[in-house]
Amino acid sequence: MIRIVLPAHLRTLAALTGEVELDVAPPVTPSSVLDALEATHPVLRGTIRDRTTGRRRPFVRFFAEGEDLSHGPMDAALPDAVAAGTEPFCIIGAMAGG
Repeated sequence: MIRIVLPAHLRTLAALTGEVELDVAPPVTPSSVLDALEATHPVLRGTIRDRTTGRRRPFVRFFAEGEDLSHGPMDAALPDAVAAGTEPFCIIGAMAGG
């Protein structure tokens, strides 16, 4: 069971409260986690990654175990603790402006 932490505006859009828990078949990667999330909550399609290219949207960041995974490959394996569900996969909306 993978634990996913979403920003408040995406939780509101998907009518969710708290963390999302999903079953993701190995290998557990950012791409496979997002595939499972979008399959379970179709309203989120296109909000985290581009519908056409599958690339992470600007101002969206991925974190696991305190590391920024945003610029890594979408098919790279997530840490074992995330795959085991002991640590969450965090999707964060970056701040911009001045």
